[in-house]
Amino acid sequence: MKKYLLSLLAVLCLCGTAQTAKKKTVNPSNPFLAEYTTKYAIPPFDKIKYEHYMPALKAGIEQQNQQIADIIACKDAPNFENTVLALDNSGETLNKVAYVFMALVESDNTPEMQKIAEDFMPQLTAQNDDIYMNEGLFARIKAVHDNADALGLTPVQKRLTEKYYKRMVRNGALLTAEQKAELKEINMKQSELSLKFTNNVMAEIAGNIIWVDNEARLSGLAKNTIEDAKRLATEKGQPAKWAFTASASTRLDVLGSADDRDLRREMYETYTSTASRGNERDNSENINQLLKLRQRKAQLLGFETFADYAVDPVMAHTVEAAEGLLMQIFTPAIAKVKEEVADMQAYADAHGGNFKIAPYDYYYYAAKVKEQKYNFNEEDVRPYFEVNSVLKNGVFWAANKLYGITFTEIKDAPKYNPEVTVYDVKDAKGNHLAVFMTDYFPRPTKAQGAWMSEMATEYNYNGKSERPIIYNVGSFTPPTKDTPSLLTIDQVETMFHEFGHALHGMLTKAPFRGLAGTNVDRDLVEMPSQINEHWAWVPEVLKNYARHYKTGEVIPQELVDKVLESGKFNQGFMTTELVGAALLDIEWHKVNWCGDIDIKKFERSVARRLHMPEEVGFRYRSPYFKHIFDNDQYSCGYYTYLWAQVLEADGWERFKNEGAFSKSAADDYRQYILEAGDTEDPMELYKKFRGQEPNADALLRFRGLK
Repeated sequence: MKKYLLSLLAVLCLCGTAQTAKKKTVNPSNPFLAEYTTKYAIPPFDKIKYEHYMPALKAGIEQQNQQIADIIACKDAPNFENTVLALDNSGETLNKVAYVFMALVESDNTPEMQKIAEDFMPQLTAQNDDIYMNEGLFARIKAVHDNADALGLTPVQKRLTEKYYKRMVRNGALLTAEQKAELKEINMKQSELSLKFTNNVMAEIAGNIIWVDNEARLSGLAKNTIEDAKRLATEKGQPAKWAFTASASTRLDVLGSADDRDLRREMYETYTSTASRGNERDNSENINQLLKLRQRKAQLLGFETFADYAVDPVMAHTVEAAEGLLMQIFTPAIAKVKEEVADMQAYADAHGGNFKIAPYDYYYYAAKVKEQKYNFNEEDVRPYFEVNSVLKNGVFWAANKLYGITFTEIKDAPKYNPEVTVYDVKDAKGNHLAVFMTDYFPRPTKAQGAWMSEMATEYNYNGKSERPIIYNVGSFTPPTKDTPSLLTIDQVETMFHEFGHALHGMLTKAPFRGLAGTNVDRDLVEMPSQINEHWAWVPEVLKNYARHYKTGEVIPQELVDKVLESGKFNQGFMTTELVGAALLDIEWHKVNWCGDIDIKKFERSVARRLHMPEEVGFRYRSPYFKHIFDNDQYSCGYYTYLWAQVLEADGWERFKNEGAFSKSAADDYRQYILEAGDTEDPMELYKKFRGQEPNADALLRFRGLK
């Protein structure tokens, strides 16, 4: 997943630069208000304290407001440099503090950070509104936009100008003063509700414990999971028991491996009831309010529904196009689920299971059928997937072979948490490309899931160049006192996935911050991450990183064959679960809500209309569907994972045909996708790489659905 930050980007504006520079706040006691003196300007995390955030935020807002005022007051006629580029480069201090805060509020969300967020997020939202609804600023942007040809703008300059013009229009620049005031109020309320939504989810995941006091009930679970549960129970004063939360790695191991059906049921019900138990952390009211605010926002901006507003600026353009693509995939996926369930039911019946397969049985019996069909148990391969070997001998090795880049650990680099590792990324000539950080293990203060984001973005214009700082966060199986972190197949794919986002951020060559790296349409942003997963299973790569953590033995060819042969197994379930969530997201945002909404009732009605198999639930239930309710970036946009998968599967066909390490394919992919950012229309860039428009056939074939 790509995490988006607000586009309030760094460095002083060019019109009135000297005047603004004199007014810049410098306070050596606050790291955000002084120049970073660390290598590659990595934030000095060891010096940043809780009390620094709010003063830096205030100073950053003041600085950017002065920069915007200078743009508006500039006596020269509006042009690209004194208006568009000046806006793109505004907010140096605000950008510094916002990047760090947004990273830590997700990965180290302590009670102190939560308290700061209550003030920080509304002020950041208000600043965003003030800029994008500023009439004087919009007048200058519009002047450049309307006179782009006369001003001699290059295609890339036109692209950035168009981007800011459309963004300001979509953020209310054409509204009346009264409408702008209403929109600002809506945005502020949304910010507060989304923060509450996320805090509720994190508190529920960490706070709802499944207790086990009989060791026999642990049968089937991985050693790491058992030891982690014992550690947690001891921390909570119950050393004779085992304590499980519904965190990702624990939940998936319990659902997929626990022989105790009641334990699987408890885990499933605990997770699927997250933030919907009718207590003070129930997100039902937050969802109700968010949906109504979004619909009103869409109407203010001239759209019938929020779904229309959300889909309009991206590759799909219409809700019908997005739904049409999803149904092309959903229908064959449901048919495949029926086959999968029949196989599971037959296995359960044959092994004394006097019950009908339920949703909490799916992972478990899928693993049993997989083992029976392919003589393959995923636990057989985990000893070969030690986390550091997967990263260095797999992820990094493949990137070096494809793009010539290298990764060297910066051992003395500042870190926001001791578990973080920092790397210096260089190109084939030894030039610095980026800083890359990894943070792979769960913590009580870390949000669930995995993501990529940045703490600095790329800039390369008029002889000035800055390189990005990128990070990947995950929730992989943690090491224990005598066992290293051993990844599941899904976690291996997740590491390659998030690194695909990282490559998109690190290799960018776009000249302007607003077009650099992952600042692309949501429809495209997941393609680099998803296509990068393929290299995890290229035999040449697999044999390089898949080595037994005890003996160093390369994974046997027999196991490699089984991994590859079973790759399409259970794709009906996985696809139905994913597409179902995407369709649920769209359904929420197609309706103009008036009265209160019964969340569970609405979900059931959508499932019935879609003919969702009763053995398969939505990947995320709405009360913990953070993608769509913790901000607007993926709201009515979860479908873009599937849209990007169409691009990914079709794009991988070129590597399949020419070779996984084809130099011509890798060079084109790097140039037109990884380096280009948003410098051209994404479909045009894709066609330059692929040589054709994509279609869904490759995805259906890849998933074994056609």
